[in-house]
Amino acid sequence: MAELLASWAAEERWMYPAFLAMYAVIYSIGQLGLFRRWEWRHRLDGASCLISLAHGSAAALAAVAAIAAQPPERRGFAAPNSRLQDHVLDYSVAYFTMDLLHYLAFLPGDTLFIAHHIATLFVFLTCRYLAHHGAYALLILLFLAEVTSLLQNVWTLAGIWRAEVPAAARVYNALSVPFYVLYTIVRGVAGPIFFIKMSMFYLSGQAVDVIPWWVRISWIIVVGPAITVSNLWIWNLWKELLRERKQTMKKKDT
Repeated sequence: MAELLASWAAEERWMYPAFLAMYAVIYSIGQLGLFRRWEWRHRLDGASCLISLAHGSAAALAAVAAIAAQPPERRGFAAPNSRLQDHVLDYSVAYFTMDLLHYLAFLPGDTLFIAHHIATLFVFLTCRYLAHHGAYALLILLFLAEVTSLLQNVWTLAGIWRAEVPAAARVYNALSVPFYVLYTIVRGVAGPIFFIKMSMFYLSGQAVDVIPWWVRISWIIVVGPAITVSNLWIWNLWKELLRERKQTMKKKDT
């Protein structure tokens, strides 16, 4: 991983096309190979999870490494983007592009996911190609969003088959609580704290010379609701889990 990131840092070429092609290949392997015998909706979910697996943990690690590679004075909300940080943004832009195409082509009714991906792409693209500053903030948000990715995707895949495959049900049940706890800590505690800190900085006008005001405000408008929706989602999962546990206990008592 360290050698790969070092090569990215030295790479002057635009890497987005290569990243997009990589995700297209991975998606095709899922759709046409690994999951071709699955029922159609399961096949779609499986292919989406596959590219998410390829993106999530790698993006989280790369985000941390891209920030750590910068000297302390260039780790700030108004700091200019480094070459490595731009490549990490392109890596994620390619993923969200591929997954957005997936939803537009096969699941156009999933408006929440489509809106989320469009909003995320807007934030990343304006940082990468317009402001050329602020990657520090977005890469921390990327880390917080993707650090749970591996656990979430395995949990999701197990959930697809839990009603039909007993082993999948066992994996799903075993992962539910650890995944919910980690997600709650990251999205319900760390995420809001960092968002408040980021918002206070950008609203203070300290980045006025390097990031246009409408870009800073739009980042706040996009990220805030995204964090809120994530917290509502995990809250509903906790409620569903507690309801299932209560029902199981009642059945045992009878």
